[in-house]
Amino acid sequence: MVDSKRPIYSEDLKNIAVYSNPQYTPDGKAFTYVSTTINEENKYQSQLYFQRLDNNEAVQWTFGSAKNDNLHFSPDGKIAVFQSTRSGISQLYLINKAGGEAKQLTTLKHGAYRPAWSKDGKSIFFHASLDKGENIESQKELSAEERQKEKDNDANQPLIVNRLKYKSDTNGFHDHKKTQIIQYSLETKVFTQLTTENEDHSFQDSSPDSSLILFTANFNADADYERYSDLFTLNLKTREVTKLTNGKSSYYNAAFSPCGNKIACFGHDFEYSTATLSKLFLIDVATGNRTALSKDWDIQLGDVMVGDTRLGAATTGPIWSADGKRLFFIATDYGATGLYQATMDGNLKVLYKNNNHVFSFTYQPEADSFILGISTPANPCNFYQLNKKLQLERLTNANEDFLQEAAISEPETLTFTTKDGLEIQGWLLRPHDFDETKKYPFILEIHGGPHMMYGQTFFHEMQLLAAKGYVVLYTNPRGSHGYGQEFVDAVRHNYGEGDYTDLMDAVDYVLENYSFIDETRLGVTGGSYGGFMTNWIVGHTNRFKAAVTQRSISNWLSFYGVSDIGYFFTKGEHGLNLLDNPTKLWDISPLKYANNIETPLLILHGEHDYRCPIEQAEQLFITLKHLRKEVEFVRFPDATHELSRSGDPLMRIARLNQICRWFEEYL
Repeated sequence: MVDSKRPIYSEDLKNIAVYSNPQYTPDGKAFTYVSTTINEENKYQSQLYFQRLDNNEAVQWTFGSAKNDNLHFSPDGKIAVFQSTRSGISQLYLINKAGGEAKQLTTLKHGAYRPAWSKDGKSIFFHASLDKGENIESQKELSAEERQKEKDNDANQPLIVNRLKYKSDTNGFHDHKKTQIIQYSLETKVFTQLTTENEDHSFQDSSPDSSLILFTANFNADADYERYSDLFTLNLKTREVTKLTNGKSSYYNAAFSPCGNKIACFGHDFEYSTATLSKLFLIDVATGNRTALSKDWDIQLGDVMVGDTRLGAATTGPIWSADGKRLFFIATDYGATGLYQATMDGNLKVLYKNNNHVFSFTYQPEADSFILGISTPANPCNFYQLNKKLQLERLTNANEDFLQEAAISEPETLTFTTKDGLEIQGWLLRPHDFDETKKYPFILEIHGGPHMMYGQTFFHEMQLLAAKGYVVLYTNPRGSHGYGQEFVDAVRHNYGEGDYTDLMDAVDYVLENYSFIDETRLGVTGGSYGGFMTNWIVGHTNRFKAAVTQRSISNWLSFYGVSDIGYFFTKGEHGLNLLDNPTKLWDISPLKYANNIETPLLILHGEHDYRCPIEQAEQLFITLKHLRKEVEFVRFPDATHELSRSGDPLMRIARLNQICRWFEEYL
């Protein structure tokens, strides 16, 4: 059937507005949100919008080419604080709800971010990166010229490394600055540094009486070797810090109850190492006693949906009800995410879950209502109000012009049983202008993680491949989130075994059940763990006629020492470190099987990828080229592991064009 709409293009990334971070005003009569787009200079810009609930007209509050985000209203709703890069670095600004220009609040040398109000509205807490010995009061913001000069000077200095955690894919090579928590008093106009330990601190919440703040950090002597994160309170009057947890777990998204005697948070004890489901805990502020509300649940808390049109901050919970008897949060289950409610006895209730992706929410206590950010496979994003009766009403009409012009392929959900009895969920996209009587080439997509989840969300890359004339299959093999603890743990210590057969069974299933797939023109692609699996697949079968491996792993021996997570991920996923059993790590390294590869392989990798460093791609390319295999290597300048999701817009488009070029040539 011929579609009257045009197919999707790689350049449509520029036509999609990504909505995020909905926030009710305190009176519940309006909300704000963030819209991120790609501007004419091919850079991201994020603007703040204000919209009353009695009409559908959004008012744009910020303009220009900056990134504006993390807006939060004061408790009385008269003013709001937000962060913006308009001066060249993230600083905090205040804006009046009644209108007028935003006023810059901070002028810190290294910037300010993640603002939050005290419950009494007298203080703003925020994060600032500080070098040891730096004075918060004497700092001043550098000019663009001064920042560039400092950057150039740093680039000409040797990097002295004496820590295990000396780099990250997000921030590159680490310096000596640590994240500290700062308090700004609106009455005295004074900034006060609240934390001073030479470790990173993460603000979580302030107590209802505004006497305490809650934060996470790791003050253990072996913090450099650990992934633990404890909960602490800090008394704003005495500066006394109290540790609430035992130093052997990881906690995050913590919030005081309305009466202040309990703390709700997500976290876990690493029972299944890197594959452990997050739990919902209640912690008694006075005693530190911990209760797991989610002990009888088998779902992943939060949002672990894989997509390529998600940018900006998101609230996933837990959020308290006004009476302190319920908690609200997003959870991930069976290919979708939804809004859930838990009572203090652990009773779990689904408030909203459909075949879509709830990516953020905000709660209005008086009305007992929510605003949900929702993405569907056919629509990138919109905001909806969920009222007390759990009735849903759409509030926005994002990307209206794009959706009227471009043809979107609706995925078909499928499930099949593997040879060893596991049920696997997946989705099949039909090509643009699909004709049941024709035969089409096929592409298998494999997600990263491996502990992530494909599902019911908009995915530009998948839509692009369908628009180019391919049948696209994406599934959640064992190791994926969304199907319980046993399922997500099933891939650990078994890479290249059950996960490989799950994917091959998926291909077999669609070939048997969909006659329009041309079994002689099969392609495969994936990134990160999906890149590892792509490499593994072409080293173990020649059924695919083209493959694109992205930000991949080819050699677990070197990954251990070069990745920013290699020192713990290798042990967590494979049960051993480099020197424990090098032979086993080599046995599960795709590079070992390079001589078997006959599938034309395109290797895509970012130059500044510290998660799966580019040497993984270099080893694979040189080995295959030396063996005179059909292989090409594309290196993306300045790109990190996040290239496909939040990388430079032009590099993202170039990456998509390279994928399409390779499959067009060989399929």
